[in-house]
Amino acid sequence: MTGIQATDLSRVRRQATDIFRAGLAATAGETRVAAFLADHTSTEPVSVVALGKAASAMAGGATGALGPRLQRGLLVTKPGHTSPILQQDARFTCLEAGHPVPDRRSLEAGRQLLQFIAETPRGESLLFLLSGGTSSLVEVLDETSDLDGLLRLNHWLLGSGLDIATMNRIRRSVSRIKGGQLLDYLADRPATVLLISDVPGDDPAVIGSGLLAPARDVPELPAGLPDWIQRLTAERHPAADALHGQRQVAHHVIARLQDALEAAAGYARKTGYEVTTVDAALCGDAIAAGERIAQHLQRQSAGVYLWGGETTVCLPERPGRGGRNQSLALAAAIALQDSTDCVLLAAGTDGTDGPGDVAGAIVDGGTVARGGSLQAARAALQGADAGRFLDASGDLLVTGPTGTNVMDMVVGLKTG
Repeated sequence: MTGIQATDLSRVRRQATDIFRAGLAATAGETRVAAFLADHTSTEPVSVVALGKAASAMAGGATGALGPRLQRGLLVTKPGHTSPILQQDARFTCLEAGHPVPDRRSLEAGRQLLQFIAETPRGESLLFLLSGGTSSLVEVLDETSDLDGLLRLNHWLLGSGLDIATMNRIRRSVSRIKGGQLLDYLADRPATVLLISDVPGDDPAVIGSGLLAPARDVPELPAGLPDWIQRLTAERHPAADALHGQRQVAHHVIARLQDALEAAAGYARKTGYEVTTVDAALCGDAIAAGERIAQHLQRQSAGVYLWGGETTVCLPERPGRGGRNQSLALAAAIALQDSTDCVLLAAGTDGTDGPGDVAGAIVDGGTVARGGSLQAARAALQGADAGRFLDASGDLLVTGPTGTNVMDMVVGLKTG
């Protein structure tokens, strides 16, 4: 087995990063929105609502494609993701709100969203541009809920290890806009929804908690939920979702994980690699997934191996630094200690992985030694502190805002 020479390691790591970035480029919100609108031309005036982590990029695409047809715009995204160009556009109101945990700004964004819709002239079209992160960034609470309860709920959800569909079912229990309820505020205004999907199956009712798409298949809640969570969901019967928004609006998923994986695979092939996209979705516990992926990579022949999906983490009471991709990467690095021919990148396509500005990490067989020791690496995993260890090893990946959000990608590159 041929190992990666020290002088070549940086080159191989760059190749893995370039493969990942090819997936990002193929799902960029600006180009995807612009392409859709170019194929669906009209002369009617339009008001635009862009919500989520990719909101600025999507709104930028709409601005260029719609030109003078764009009358007004409302943009809500996470801090640091707002385009300066849109901030200077007098037609747009640009807001930043809490993510991954909602805050008072999220409630203010929800209030302004309802006001924006109400002030849109009857009969004028609304174009909604939605991406992941919307669930936290924009909220209107029901009359029985308050901000303290919302914070408690979301802190619990983020450390629960639940999948996104189940989390969104619980979130709908306190909301007046999730689960299709925003439809109630449209009246007779025509609406179209363009979506960048960050969920398995690309279900519009799950993306951003389905503001304009009532849930049809409501997931069963797992056993063992805290009593207070059970009470929340019991008070809001799942069938209630279907009662809201008897009207329907057209939803179009314009970018998804599969698009990113196909583009990444195409780029890797052009650089001369054999490529395998693993069919099994990336899911389940992040640490277990990292170990499993590393072992799989070690057994394979030379080439590029791609995974996509979204793992989960169960956080301790006082978690450290890092997100699910950093945990996955560190778990993989531990399994790869004896390998001299493997590099593995795990990152969120939105450019963030947990709190902070880190997208994920890129590791190899020397990560554990560079970061300290095997004992320290294992302790970091157990304390949800993978980011601190990977910072010490020099393996964190920072991309900045990417303009997309199609779940997570893992790029495994084996040279021998």
